[in-house]
Amino acid sequence: MADPILFRPLPLRSVTARNRIVLAPMAQYSGVEGVPQDWHLANLAARAVGGAGIVFTEVAYVAPDARISTGCLGLWNDAQEAAFAGITRFIEAQGAVPAIQVGHAGRKGSTTKAWEGGRPVAVGDGGWPLMAPTDQPWSPASTVPRAMDRADIAAAAAAFAASAARARRAGFRIFEIHAAHGYLINEFLSPLVNTRTDQYGGDADRRARFLMEVIDAVRGEWPADLPLFIRLSCSDWVPGGITIDDTVELCRRIAARGDIDLIDCSSGGVDPRQKIAFYPGYQVPFADAIRNKAGIATGAVGMIQSPYQAEEVLANGRADLIFLGRTLLADPHWPLRAARTLGAPVRWADQYLRATTF
Repeated sequence: MADPILFRPLPLRSVTARNRIVLAPMAQYSGVEGVPQDWHLANLAARAVGGAGIVFTEVAYVAPDARISTGCLGLWNDAQEAAFAGITRFIEAQGAVPAIQVGHAGRKGSTTKAWEGGRPVAVGDGGWPLMAPTDQPWSPASTVPRAMDRADIAAAAAAFAASAARARRAGFRIFEIHAAHGYLINEFLSPLVNTRTDQYGGDADRRARFLMEVIDAVRGEWPADLPLFIRLSCSDWVPGGITIDDTVELCRRIAARGDIDLIDCSSGGVDPRQKIAFYPGYQVPFADAIRNKAGIATGAVGMIQSPYQAEEVLANGRADLIFLGRTLLADPHWPLRAARTLGAPVRWADQYLRATTF
């Protein structure tokens, strides 16, 4: 295959990704007081050495009470910032772009780690109080959150901005606002959760107000020459919830702002009643619709496993980047193998050159 798009560089403001392959943010539940550990360096370094163009950390939370679990990473203090700085230096030295996703768990916080069942943890047992657009819990077994007032909303937006400033100092080159998977910003966006009657609830524009305020706050700290992404749940997969048509309209508003560079197109997570049809590339139609109807660059994610599958998405104009999660967990060197499959020249680390003939 001559000059596959998957391995063409992609300019994003002042940043250029060496190819279109992105390590998607994936929680590792291995932080200590929100600080990245040796595990995080090893995990992310392997994907940078393995040839990904952009390497995302897992989501880092904006405050201690914004986390899912005690194992989640944070970006609210100096120790976290310093630990991330060492990771970004290594990623960039390998030719990849260091990127970070930042979020707030909202009503889905204060649980055990994923492999411990993700069960709610009460305040008296080491958990923390939750807040959300309303006092509706995520499920009957979940902790009941406090409905946020306007001061809470302003403080949350300011916390995102503070994390953006820390991300800049730590050497990240791409910042992604996590507005998906049923966490705080997604809770404001979804009519299944947001039943407020003030300026932050009601029609789609008012439900998007908090997201727009977070974008404003982050852009106040994130340099104009660096890319800013948003991850969205493009469908709630529940009747009465967000649909792809709703998300296209939201993305038209986002595109008109001119300060967002790409929509990372995921789905689900806001309601346990969701019914998702899983199949290879099941979320690619979301990236396709937003890219071609809203006029903004997109990233496709979700069971993309084959180099030919990834190339098809790009070649047919369905997305601009390919986000790989479990595919890169299973094979850190997938990009190098994909380059060989597609016939693309690719730079191996000097230390690995003897392996290029295998």
